[in-house]
Amino acid sequence: MSRIHPQAIVDPSARLAEDVEVGPWTLIGPDVEIGAGTVVGPHVVIRGPTTIGQHNRIFQFSSVGEDCQDKKYNGEATRLVIGDHNVIREGCTLHRGTVQDRGVTTIGSHNLLMAYVHVAHDCVVGDHIIMANNATIAGHVRVGDGAILGGYTTVHQFCHLGAWSMSAANSAVFKDIPAYVMVGGNPASAHGMNFEGMRRRGFSPELVAALRRAYKVVYRQGLTLQDALKALEEPAQQFTEIALYRDSIVASTRGITR
Repeated sequence: MSRIHPQAIVDPSARLAEDVEVGPWTLIGPDVEIGAGTVVGPHVVIRGPTTIGQHNRIFQFSSVGEDCQDKKYNGEATRLVIGDHNVIREGCTLHRGTVQDRGVTTIGSHNLLMAYVHVAHDCVVGDHIIMANNATIAGHVRVGDGAILGGYTTVHQFCHLGAWSMSAANSAVFKDIPAYVMVGGNPASAHGMNFEGMRRRGFSPELVAALRRAYKVVYRQGLTLQDALKALEEPAQQFTEIALYRDSIVASTRGITR
């Protein structure tokens, strides 16, 4: 028995695993590939070139792999690549890349994109990320593994959000967020680290205390950023998590959220 509803429209050239489910009134265009175990709800539009991995669930009214909104885009065959075990809730809009950048928008695995999330062209979204309702990331944004974006968070183009960082609801992010750092406000400012989340993930008290000290070095001691990075060199050799925090600051191109 076919798992594709008779009222769905699937281009004959689209490549769907045998057990992919497709709901009614969904449109899947050419150059789309969908892996095993994925469920596509009703009223979804998927345009290619787009590759979707295994065991994803895409809810109704989502637009996946659409032409991006960048005015430089001129119909080039750019891509959207989505990993495995993602939940993409109602009304999400996920756009393909541009030839001016990577040519591909990438979304990793085990992510939860709540209703009306927008992922723009050329973004790189890692794994185990939560983007709450109406969170929006502009073009060329990179989101590290485990990050959490509160509802209605908006992120300016080219910003980098470090691994395990977190934004409060209604945050407006204009600069890079270092790994583990929590931000909030418009414009967003730093408000410590997600220490409770660290404990829930099994970080030892010693590691939590070390990260707390590392945060204070950058944000509380009045040091220049160069001096703060130098002060973090030794603890970064002791803890890989502090190395990740320090490296995310070193890699910043827009300046960090302070």
